[in-house]
Amino acid sequence: MGIFRRGPRRDASDVPRDPEFGFFSNDEGARFRAVVREAFAELGLEVTVYADMVKDSGGRQFGLGNLAAVCHNEPRGPRVWPELIRKHVGMVLRTMDAPSALETMPPEQIRAQLYPRVISGDGLDAQSFGYARSVAPGLYEILALDLPESVMMLTDEALEPLGKVPDLREQALRNLRELPVEGHETVKGDDGMRFDIVVGDSFYTASRVLALEAVVRQVTGREVPPEGALVAMPFRHQLAFHVIRDSGMVLALNAMASFAASGYEDTPGSISPYVYWWRGGTLTQLSDRDGEGLRIVVGEDFGELLERLVDDETGGF
Repeated sequence: MGIFRRGPRRDASDVPRDPEFGFFSNDEGARFRAVVREAFAELGLEVTVYADMVKDSGGRQFGLGNLAAVCHNEPRGPRVWPELIRKHVGMVLRTMDAPSALETMPPEQIRAQLYPRVISGDGLDAQSFGYARSVAPGLYEILALDLPESVMMLTDEALEPLGKVPDLREQALRNLRELPVEGHETVKGDDGMRFDIVVGDSFYTASRVLALEAVVRQVTGREVPPEGALVAMPFRHQLAFHVIRDSGMVLALNAMASFAASGYEDTPGSISPYVYWWRGGTLTQLSDRDGEGLRIVVGEDFGELLERLVDDETGGF
């Protein structure tokens, strides 16, 4: 029976689309928001529903983007949306109504559960996260406290009593390096193309690009050479990489550009649709998108690296 089982029923792509979440039809978007309102009401909280968020009478706002993406990507389809939405809303309210973990946890436990996160700069409040470190155009590293049901992104005010930011960052990076690899896949093509993907439920899977040398060592048993690696972090649960050893990186670059752009679309916790050149911890963007689709943008340094690798393989001819 499984062989002939049909996928979940969704509205056709040619019906009118939801203006905020284009992966929903108008009817699916309305159904999604109705269930969200019901889930809050069942827990005693009446909310006003807007296109991309809900707001309670106290002015608290709850964004809907990630939850909408989770529902869209659920393989079982709309029949399980109420279950997913009620679980998410319950978790959000428990987290917001509980005492702050920063007030109840001892400092040593906070430091043990501290991790760096790479996030998109879209919506990042520069005033609250003045310490945020730019890791690439539009991407920032912040510090987060890992809790049983949530992740608390720590503001300047939250970090102040915990110590100096450089010291906290070093502790967070040590914690990140010690995370296990939850899952690993290798993508191969008939033309010899190859790249690796680290996947996991951890909210810090993609952020492990900050400790790429440790990840590569765990997955391949080898070190990253001075030439570096190609990396992509489409969303928080995936990190793709190709260690640069020869001109085969060109095939990997093109494949990873498509992979990153596709994985970024309509996913919860989206980070970046681009491929980057990782070298000594520095990220340089290599892919981009315009009105005509994907394109590769190669700067002088990367171009010189490619020429050298080709010369090494052809003997300079």
